[in-house]
Amino acid sequence: MPELRKDPISRRWVIIATERAARPTDFPHEEVAPNDVERCPFCEGREGETPPEIFAFRAAGTARNTPGWRVRVVPNKYPALRIEGGTERTHVGIFARMDGVGAHEVIVETTEHHTHLGLLPTDHVADVIRAYLQRYRDLKNDPRFAYALLFRNHGRTAGASLSHPHSQLIALPVVPNRAAHELEAAERYFGRQGRCIYCAMLEQEMTSRQRVVWENEHFIALAPYAARFPFETWILPKVHEADFGAVAAELEVPLARALGETLSRLHTCLKNPPYNFMIHTIPYREEARHVYHWHLEIIPRLTQVAGFEWGSGFYINTVVPEDAARFLREVTRGVEAIRAR
Repeated sequence: MPELRKDPISRRWVIIATERAARPTDFPHEEVAPNDVERCPFCEGREGETPPEIFAFRAAGTARNTPGWRVRVVPNKYPALRIEGGTERTHVGIFARMDGVGAHEVIVETTEHHTHLGLLPTDHVADVIRAYLQRYRDLKNDPRFAYALLFRNHGRTAGASLSHPHSQLIALPVVPNRAAHELEAAERYFGRQGRCIYCAMLEQEMTSRQRVVWENEHFIALAPYAARFPFETWILPKVHEADFGAVAAELEVPLARALGETLSRLHTCLKNPPYNFMIHTIPYREEARHVYHWHLEIIPRLTQVAGFEWGSGFYINTVVPEDAARFLREVTRGVEAIRAR
């Protein structure tokens, strides 16, 4: 029988369509790595085809905007927002506007064209995490920016126009609604219960074990109780921390291991699915660090949002979260073989 589950953070209801229950092999396979290597501006040796380098991990003795890099950050050539401008607002009746000020950067994750984060060794994923942190922290110094969103689009269905492994960072002059709503929900729960709602969720998940996918001493990957999408997976730090930018140096490798292992399992279980991931963190100027808990959400793009979802705000998930977690746990051998390459 179908089941309605309520997400305790967003208070959004999700329909778990048990009568339509799907297995990993039931979803169509998308080719996520088209052969665009001949025109790829992110490949090593084509550094002149991107805007000038902002940051990079590169071999000693190599110069900016030349080969020899390991991870490279450049401005987006076609930015959603531009660094120039101010944040003053003007009003025309009930309407408001402001300059499209912000920052839009691309983190090129590797020189290898035909790979992705789930296939790279942990030490390389750790360098990608370090690049995320360096850029996230640097942009915080600009008083015009209220929030920075780190995200990754993998595959055409997920919105990736180039298949070369890369992530993006957009700094915004306002706090996006999703982040504001999550913070408000966390504040409400803290006001009633006197603790972080994410910490309460983690305590329950680590006790029940039903939706845990993978964990190490510092991080846990799990299928959320009211997952909106098939195989939706979250990664959270086990110890309370609101700000992604506060990740300590000694946690960079454990975080890289958690991210790499989780993406490897999704790659093996779902045959390299298109996906989006986003890092949810507290806004730059927010002081209520005791109520929020940063986390990373991975959304495989296996189904489409249609009229019912848009019209009602409900989601229909055809994979029971407990089953999704079990499927991902059971692909360990395949993951070990991939990570050993």
